[in-house]
This record gives sequence, C-alpha cells and structure tokens, in this order.
Amino acid sequence: MKQIGFIGVGIMGKSMVRNLMKAGYELHIYARTKSKVEDVISEGAFFHESIGECVKGRNAVITIVGFPRDVEEVYFDEGNIMDSADEGTYLIDMTTTSPQIAEKLYEEGMKRGFHVLDAPVTGGDAGAREGTLSILVGGDREDYEACQELFEAMGTNINYEGKSGCGQHCKLANQIMIAGTLSGVCEALTYVKEKGLDPETFIRSVASGAAGSRQFDTFAPKIVAGDYAPGFFMKHFIKDMKLALIEANRSGLDLGVLSQVLANYEELEAEGLGDLGTQALMKFYDEDHRYSGEEE
Repeated sequence: MKQIGFIGVGIMGKSMVRNLMKAGYELHIYARTKSKVEDVISEGAFFHESIGECVKGRNAVITIVGFPRDVEEVYFDEGNIMDSADEGTYLIDMTTTSPQIAEKLYEEGMKRGFHVLDAPVTGGDAGAREGTLSILVGGDREDYEACQELFEAMGTNINYEGKSGCGQHCKLANQIMIAGTLSGVCEALTYVKEKGLDPETFIRSVASGAAGSRQFDTFAPKIVAGDYAPGFFMKHFIKDMKLALIEANRSGLDLGVLSQVLANYEELEAEGLGDLGTQALMKFYDEDHRYSGEEE
C-alpha cells in the first residue's frame, strides 16, 4: 500500500500529507485551488486536476474535508471517488461527519468492492504536524488492521472503535467533552480577569492540578495573548457540535452543556467570527459582549 490519494489538503490535511510522504508513501492530491497546495507539491506530492485522476490506481484514498455535504460531494457527485477508484481500494474518510453518512459510504462501498473505514482524528493542528493524532476507526476490523501502518504514519493513538459509524460516534463524544472543557476554561479566565488576578500566574498555578487539561494547556495561553488564529476553525467545531446534538436527540439524551456552548458559538459565528479558532469562544465572555445589552 504505497500509492495514496488524498483529498482535503487544508490545515490538518497538509501536515498529514507531509507525514505520509516522510513515511515513504507516494502522495497524489487534489485541491480546488492549486495555489494553496504549491508548498506540498514542491515537497513531492503529485497534484491532479480532478478527483478521478487523483484516486484512480491508488491503493488507498484518504479524505478529510470540511462538512458532511463535502463528504457526499467527493464520494457521490459527478466524477466522484466511488466511480473512479479501482475495485479493492481502501477508502478512508477522516472527516468528522455524521455516523449515518459513514454507514452510507460503507454500504455503497461494499457493493462496489471497496474497503471503507470512517477514521476521524483528534489532536488538532499540532497533532497533525507532529504525527501524534488520535485516530478513531470504524468499519471492518480486518480493514482496520490492513491500514495500521498507514495510520501510524499520521498518529500514535490508533484504536478500533467498532462497526461502520463507530469512529464518528467516538469523535462526537470527544467533541462533547471539548465543548464543556473549553467553555470552563473561558469562564475561569473571565473570573480571573474580573477579580484582578494575574492570568499568567493563574495558568501556572492550576495547570498541573485537578483542573488541568489539554484544552487548558493549549488554549489558555493563546487566549491571554489574544491569539485567536485557527488551529481548528470555529465553524467546523460548530458543525461537529450540531452533529453531536442531533445524535443525542435521536437517542433521547438531554445534553444541556453542549446545547448552551453551541448556542454561544453560533452567536459568535453570526457576528462573522466563524473563521477564528475554537479558543475565540472567549469573545463571548468579553466585557463589551457581556454588557452590550445592558446599557440601553
């Protein structure tokens, strides 16, 4: 399994492509705008003008695109992956999408003789760069095992979650945890500012205690520095939370914290902030935002 087609060469995908090339894989990529991927082309990736050209003749095809509609497009629209890849190809969708779409890809792929896995990732842009992503895999176990070396080129915590769709369910549970944790970080920093504490001293004081977390370590310093550049876009996290809430509602679960955090993010997105990073949730707690409705 040496020739890989890769679709979705964005913030995460670009680093994943680089790590696959470092591991000795031949990367064939497709992007709507070639200029955005000139750097990885110069490093050895082969660029193709169409999805069909990108995936034909490859041993495996990896996709990590933005939204569920993008997954549907690249797999099922005209000139799509399903119509162009060779029978027996491993099709690995690493997008965070709905479990229902993952099951649809699996069922249609099985009919056409493909090996289909849903394998969303967590670890952010840093994990993608460092090759330390957690990879959450759903599908047939034998296909998961066949792709183990491929996954090891991109991540270090690789787990089989169960049948098709289970990788997506695991990722949505992960996003539920992040929503609650990151909102807690923002509320704590708001309290620290209001009470006149030094935020950097606060970060040092609690980081290794019971309230410490990866979200705190990653984002508290950025928030204090006013750094809202995206390692993961707010708009994509909103998509993930919506998917999680839909799945919770399907099972009759009342996830109140998730619902509230989603509402806060959607308010920020409505203000045009969707292309900022997830840590920009802090803007919901900014003084101007908090008191904007109380001065009338």
